[in-house]
Amino acid sequence: MHISVLCDEAIDELKIVKDGFYIDATFGRGGHSKEILKRLGSGGKLFAFDQDTVAVEEGKKIKDDRFFIKHMNFVDLQKWCLENNLNGKIDGILFDLGLSSPQLDDKNRGFSFLKNGKLDMRMNPKQKYSAYQWLQTTDEKKIVWVLKEYGEERFATRIAKNIIKSRQKKDIKTTYDLVNIIQEATPFLPKNKHPATRTFQAIRIAINKELDVLKAALQSTLSFLKKDGRLTVISFHSLEDRIVKKFLKQTVGNRTNNSIIRYLPIEHRLNFKNIKRVKPDEKETRNNPRSRSAILRSGTKI
Repeated sequence: MHISVLCDEAIDELKIVKDGFYIDATFGRGGHSKEILKRLGSGGKLFAFDQDTVAVEEGKKIKDDRFFIKHMNFVDLQKWCLENNLNGKIDGILFDLGLSSPQLDDKNRGFSFLKNGKLDMRMNPKQKYSAYQWLQTTDEKKIVWVLKEYGEERFATRIAKNIIKSRQKKDIKTTYDLVNIIQEATPFLPKNKHPATRTFQAIRIAINKELDVLKAALQSTLSFLKKDGRLTVISFHSLEDRIVKKFLKQTVGNRTNNSIIRYLPIEHRLNFKNIKRVKPDEKETRNNPRSRSAILRSGTKI
């Protein structure tokens, strides 16, 4: 069963306006969307998106005239808002950047190193390039870079060399194939963390271009959020959180002549007013261990 992380806290930070327009950029299994709908009035609208076709099919079960769902990567939100005359009209947006429990629990999605299945890892099942293809075709130097950059893996070079050596003998087809390669290349097992954790994270981020997509999507909120519109983001690892934190501190210098910036009042130098940083409490982490690494950040567009 999927439990939405920091659900109440995230929805509270959106400050729902009864007749407002809201976006759930990552529908997942709909926990956040259902809570938003409870707080919306009859004139409100909720637009939900997900690049996972299974999630979209789940969303279609919601029968509510105020609700709309589309199979789409959130990097295309600005384009969609422009096409639907919603640019500058959105009252709030929520990004939940974590994997859903059904994605992790389905062994053939390839996200979990604890279950043996296909080496897939595609957020969008219609995407052509899977983790299997990436591992079979990527050169050693690029593998090392990805494991270091996206996984902060200290044994990146050893693991990459073992991947190249192993694939010369046979294809790396399953999650357990990859786990065995990682374990063989790891000189000692880290405490309280599976040795494959960082490598699986890194490969997943690389094939789905997660960090590049996140940066572009956050930037697009400057266009479609209205003044005082709320941005709420739940991230699950430090790479995502750093991007969100940096974005919320971004100044209008990206849009305004720098010579003007220093003469503006400080409240007008920012794109967003940084509101809050929240982590799950002890009760939530006990009931849902997958929430342990979650961080919620929120801001208001100035």
